[in-house]
Parts: sequence; structure tokens; C-alpha cells
Amino acid sequence: MRLSYHPETDSLYIHLTDKPGADVVEVSDGMVVDVDEQGTPVGIDIDANASRIVDLSRLEVEGLDLSLGLEASARSQAG
Repeated sequence: MRLSYHPETDSLYIHLTDKPGADVVEVSDGMVVDVDEQGTPVGIDIDANASRIVDLSRLEVEGLDLSLGLEASARSQAG
């Protein structure tokens, strides 16, 4: 999972996978979920005012072993 914040538009995209989206499902005004061809969510887009919806000053992760991701990241940067 990856987060992309764009301060110039105050928008946030949460990449759930690297798969491309095939369709969009609007869940509320200014927020959509991108889904693949099977309807599985691949990303969440908060189009504007993300900083009013999400606390962007911190990121908390619970129940995940982040060492696995750090090891994979280090290998890809070294390669």
C-alpha cells in the first residue's frame, strides 16, 4: 500500500495495489474508489479537502510487520 498526497490540490490517493483501475465507484462527494475489472478495490481517491477528512500529520500502523516491507524496499533500491 502506498499513499500519494498532492498539497497543491489537497488530494490524497491511497494505492491499495499496483493493479490499474477499470471503473470508479463514488462513495461520497469528492471521494471515489477505483476498482479493477472484477470489482475489487485498487485505490481510494479523496479529490479535494483531504486534510479536512484525514489527519495527515501522522500515520499509525497496527498489526503489521513493517520489517518485511523495509527489507523488500531495501532490496529493490540496491538492485
